[in-house]
Amino acid sequence: MSVDHPNILLVEDDPSQREVLTYNLQAEGFKVICADNGEDALLLVEEEEPDLILLDWMMPNLSGIEVCRRLKSRLETRSIPIIMLSARSEEMDKVRGLEIGADDYLVKPYSVVELIARVRAQLRRTRAASIGAALYFQDITLDPETHKVFRAETQIKLGPTEFRLLRTLMEKPGRVWSRDQLLDRVWGRDIYVDTRTVDVHIGRLRKALSQQGGKDVLRTVRGAGYALG
Repeated sequence: MSVDHPNILLVEDDPSQREVLTYNLQAEGFKVICADNGEDALLLVEEEEPDLILLDWMMPNLSGIEVCRRLKSRLETRSIPIIMLSARSEEMDKVRGLEIGADDYLVKPYSVVELIARVRAQLRRTRAASIGAALYFQDITLDPETHKVFRAETQIKLGPTEFRLLRTLMEKPGRVWSRDQLLDRVWGRDIYVDTRTVDVHIGRLRKALSQQGGKDVLRTVRGAGYALG
């Protein structure tokens, strides 16, 4: 998550609502990506990795509630906070939205000030949960605070780049990361690094993790990139 400019995916089929929300969110320092339907929203989640999703319930074809259900059922996207936006004010509708996995529920018409306050609250919770939390995958443990990695009971020595690479992969097991996405996440957008550099560091990470005879957990997806598991 970018601390300065969190990435918000706004999914709203009403152009005027979309415009007003985009303007106000950008004025508060958020980066905003927009989708006007559920299908595009699911694609943008894969491409843009939003920090939070504002999701309209009533949309044609693929409803917001179905988009929420799909995202919360997948390991790699279930941790993204979702705030449902709906004209449905009945208590049972709110309950249904929350039970399907939404993190918050706001009834239209709503105050933009309240919406932004709820966005900030969700982002604070997500950030607090992620800072310093150990990551686990099968027999691998990564501790961000001590900068140590263990496989079973054995500590694995990793360089700083391999550590950041493993941390990225462990944050979303099963997700396929392209080389460009890994470059942005591990090296940063402001540094030019050849995509082949990713292959070199993946090779080093693979070797380090397999030193004690453990099975190879890094998956190469031909033409797409790399995944953990």
